[in-house]
Amino acid sequence: MVEIGKQNELEIVNASPQGLYLDGGDDEDILLPKAQVPENAEVGDVLSVFVYCDSEDRPIATMKTPLATVGQFASLKVLEVNRKIGAFLDWGLEKDLLLPFGEQNERVQAGEKAVVYIKIDPQNGRIVASAKLRRFLSPYKPMYKVGAEVELIVCEETPLGYNAIVERAHMGLLYKSEMTDRLDYGQTLKGFIKDVRPDGKIDLRIGEVGHKRVLSVAEDIFAALVEAGGKLPFHDKSTPEEIRKHLGISKKAFKQAIGSLYKQRRIQIEDSGIKLAEG
Repeated sequence: MVEIGKQNELEIVNASPQGLYLDGGDDEDILLPKAQVPENAEVGDVLSVFVYCDSEDRPIATMKTPLATVGQFASLKVLEVNRKIGAFLDWGLEKDLLLPFGEQNERVQAGEKAVVYIKIDPQNGRIVASAKLRRFLSPYKPMYKVGAEVELIVCEETPLGYNAIVERAHMGLLYKSEMTDRLDYGQTLKGFIKDVRPDGKIDLRIGEVGHKRVLSVAEDIFAALVEAGGKLPFHDKSTPEEIRKHLGISKKAFKQAIGSLYKQRRIQIEDSGIKLAEG
């Protein structure tokens, strides 16, 4: 059975001037337009294609891979807004993706990003987007391990920080108090699991957790030392603002990192700063 809005493995059953027709099972055969036909493709070959609907709501195949498929969250650019039906989003295919007004929390504008879930409209069978994200989060308790690296999509700013979609399945929170830079709505980035609470809520952070994070920061400082010729004018009495301005980290992270480097005998700590260990 062909899955609309998904990748399908379909056999070529016929060739025509319009392109190739692929086996649609119990439904009609599906056209792969001529411009999409791979070189040397023949009847009987099986192709991996994405199936969606054309402007007349007929299934059509493409060799292109969309930015997201049905059942996934994505951050997509708004191309235009139709006053009657909604906004059209760029998802990487010839036919743009509709975000109906009824699926928007707030009206979006052309040029903005929209964080959406891609679904099949049960009323007409069309592929559409929805910005009502919480409806589509996984109902299962998250099983992430503390420290695990995860993909994030920033979807909301709150007084505490930023809510982000975690691995296209769950919602988590990044705390402003632990961050040095602002994040943008729709921004995609890597993050780490800080904690999964008993109620299933997820705390996130941008930097790695615990010992791994200390080692990562330590290597960054060591690299900065080498680049600076072996000396940096930062030490235990440097202000947090000074450290953050020049190194982009908190004073606590700085102290933990240089402590690790000192124990490894890779640096020396002096009143005027830190320097590469001799010998």
